[in-house]
Amino acid sequence: MNCDTNKGSGRISGTLQNTKGNRLIQAIPLLVLGIFLANCQQSKGNEDIAALIGALNNNTSANATDPGEAYSGGYTTNFITNVSAFDVRAANLRYGGASEFNSGNAFFNRNWAAEGSSAAFGLGPTFNTNSCQNCHLHDGRGAPPSSGSADNSPGILFRLSKDGTDPTTGGPVGLTNYGLQLNHKAIGCNPILYTGVNFDCDTGSGSVAGANFTPPEGTVSISYATIAAPNYPSGSHTYPDGTDITLSQPTYTFTWNALFGDPTSTGEGFHFSPRTAQIIPGLGLLEAIPDSILQGWADPSDLDGDGISGKINQVWDITANAKKIGRFGWKSNEPTLFQQTQGAFQGDIGITSPLHPVDNCPAAQTACLAAASGSPDPEITASLANAVIFYNKLVGVPARRNINDPDVIAGKALFSSVGCDSCHKTLVQTGYVSGFPELSYQYIKPYTDLLLHDMGPGLADGRQDFDATGQEWRTAPLWGIGLMQTVNGHTKLLHDGRANGIEEAILWHGGEAQTARQNFQVLTATQRAQLIQFLKSL
Repeated sequence: MNCDTNKGSGRISGTLQNTKGNRLIQAIPLLVLGIFLANCQQSKGNEDIAALIGALNNNTSANATDPGEAYSGGYTTNFITNVSAFDVRAANLRYGGASEFNSGNAFFNRNWAAEGSSAAFGLGPTFNTNSCQNCHLHDGRGAPPSSGSADNSPGILFRLSKDGTDPTTGGPVGLTNYGLQLNHKAIGCNPILYTGVNFDCDTGSGSVAGANFTPPEGTVSISYATIAAPNYPSGSHTYPDGTDITLSQPTYTFTWNALFGDPTSTGEGFHFSPRTAQIIPGLGLLEAIPDSILQGWADPSDLDGDGISGKINQVWDITANAKKIGRFGWKSNEPTLFQQTQGAFQGDIGITSPLHPVDNCPAAQTACLAAASGSPDPEITASLANAVIFYNKLVGVPARRNINDPDVIAGKALFSSVGCDSCHKTLVQTGYVSGFPELSYQYIKPYTDLLLHDMGPGLADGRQDFDATGQEWRTAPLWGIGLMQTVNGHTKLLHDGRANGIEEAILWHGGEAQTARQNFQVLTATQRAQLIQFLKSL
């Protein structure tokens, strides 16, 4: 292809319409453009392509007018509104890309087993679940149990650490006998039933203990207290109309395996952080937001005096052997999907990978160490890991719905007027992503800045995570929030799923977000409903 003679052939023009027909018609130029990019990138170079696309779009500002109201994920956007809304490929997936996408999806859904059990071996020795899909059901959001043991709720896990930071990475340091994550399951007990302080396999209840039985690390139980939501400014109720709202405050009770001891009494310090699984759609687009955009949004010293700081979490990139901008996880504690995905294989499922070739078995866990040597590492190949990463990058973002509803339109204006968009950024353009024309130069509406913000003591976990303090959390992306009930059957929000729906999540906002929350509280009941209706359209 002659790149020079094709300049302008992929021009994106006009206002996108919320119809499948128009969407298809307007997707074609970008697809052509994507192919064009793929063919031209080596000969022209990234800078030339960036300049060309900038001219074609005729707008490179993150604050530009929304060019396609319904297209939250740019041309990756899908218009499915049923239980599969989070689980379909990007609408602009390249020709011939379905095979790799489906392969990654199959591995994402695979139920892994301990070695010797099946071809899909590698599970454990300790783990939280045996499949990615168990935590991200339908590629959606996880939730804690309503109360009691979290053992059967794979949608939530618990990060662990002791005092201090790693001198090389600057990251948290795992507990001496437990590491960085509580694994409440282990291989060699089928079905998994435990008894006693050592978490022995409960063979008296019908389980079979195998020769490779490995004791799990412990368990967590969750209970909730009902507390009053903060009052509106200078008021005595949640809202000026006299309405009061209550919130659910979680408490976590750990039961540790006596073989490894109680980490809260060792003197090394004990910190934990409950974290629910997040949705998969749009991850590749979030990775495609240029560093320069995030750096432009960051204002750690609040130099503009708007009360919103916004801080980049500088985290350790294993491949680069250096610190990079974090953007994934509840505290932006992972820099890339490459690292995030392989970290989840190791931490959640106990599967070693090219990036993490060693099982998570602290020295005190001798049975774990012995079982870990049963198969050669890494337990998944680079091609398998890459297939899952390809899949994670290219799950399409669901389109907005009811965008012409007057209440939704009014709610969108209120979202900005109360200050939500100071952190939940409404529009940004992705940059160039080598090998991924689907993700390059897309106008997207993730409703996040991927930055850390102080959310106040009410949501604090007290656990340092690289540069994130115990009160700082990444601004959560909001796309897809209105489809959670349809896809996952719940509306449990915030990092630990404590909020029962959007209104409670807003009322938990403190710290830098306190002003926005108070602005929400002084709206009329009709206005509050409109703002929530807008969020449900995302």
